Amino acid sequence: MSTRLAILLCVCTLGLLLPLLGVWWAGEPVAPYLEWPPTTRFVVHAPFSWPVSIGLLLLITGVLAPVALRVLRTTSRERPAAVTAFPWWGWGAAIWTLALWGLAWTRFEWMQPFQAHTFFPLWCGYIVLVNALTFRRVGRCMLLHRLRYFLLLFPLSAGFWWCFEYLNRFVQNWYYLGAGDLGAGAYLLRATVSFSTVLPAVLGTAEWLMSYPRCSAGLDQCVPIRVLPRKMWGWVMFCLAAGGFVGIGLWTDYLFPLVWVAPLVLIWSLQVVSGEATIFSETAQGDWRTVWIAALAALLCGFFWEMWNFYSLAHWEYAVPFVQGITLFHMPLLGYAGYLPFGVECLAIAELCLARTCVGGGISYGAVAAGTDLAQRKPTVAER
Repeated sequence: MSTRLAILLCVCTLGLLLPLLGVWWAGEPVAPYLEWPPTTRFVVHAPFSWPVSIGLLLLITGVLAPVALRVLRTTSRERPAAVTAFPWWGWGAAIWTLALWGLAWTRFEWMQPFQAHTFFPLWCGYIVLVNALTFRRVGRCMLLHRLRYFLLLFPLSAGFWWCFEYLNRFVQNWYYLGAGDLGAGAYLLRATVSFSTVLPAVLGTAEWLMSYPRCSAGLDQCVPIRVLPRKMWGWVMFCLAAGGFVGIGLWTDYLFPLVWVAPLVLIWSLQVVSGEATIFSETAQGDWRTVWIAALAALLCGFFWEMWNFYSLAHWEYAVPFVQGITLFHMPLLGYAGYLPFGVECLAIAELCLARTCVGGGISYGAVAAGTDLAQRKPTVAER
């Protein structure tokens, strides 16, 4: 068994069992968390709290402000605006996306049989469009030049997001409306098809943003993070991540943000312990560009997810403790911070599962920004 497969199986097994252990430890019945389809809402959340919301806002601002200020204050020598013309298929994707956006938000009588099924075709349009934008900038993109990697992202994405759907059973921070009464098979099929667009959207957006050095200016010479001894700290972070998974089932209202953090920490810790490279390897040399762009890409996709979801017939809504009072679309405003670690998780799972199975797979900042071979992982000194 390869090391990467062992890491993946360990993450899935612990992610499945440890939240159930937390529920059992709390003296709650386990069966409701395993029901299918997972549609019953039974978790009662804490009401909105100004002190908690302000505290979280200050914490998030304190973490992000130094990075954002560094990017804004650093001058960057931008490459030419584009290396090729915007492709014809990109125009087609733009028209398709706008048309599906309009149909998702309207209620035409002739559209009724298809009204609840607009998510997948809308996001397919976005995915093709963002690949076209990348192609215009650097002359290549996943869709044309790494087709195998691009196609494998779809089934990987479906399985990846199902893991978050499972974790959501314990915190119940989001729920779905407008899809009608679906049987077990129909729910599985329709949800899986929609979930398959997550990774292609986020990683396609990351590749596009990487073509703009302005988006991460100054982060190639940031504070280096060197963890020594590596294996000891790997085991420490492993224990913290495992405890976080247990806490998701034990103290839902207080530890719900760990849904977005614990999986990433668990993957990273297992890679460190096993001696594998991680998506944070470049930070040891002070290069935070790839991590920052992945987080930024998920935040941008998150904005479109929430905006297009707002008036769609089949949509999701939120029930997040302490912060539900101030929203942008259906999402609590502070909840958008969760997209930042989620973007890094998207990159981590793609590199864990696909980087070695697809020639030219993976995303490298220096390679995309320079418009060169995307299989390269580290930027050269000249690119810095």
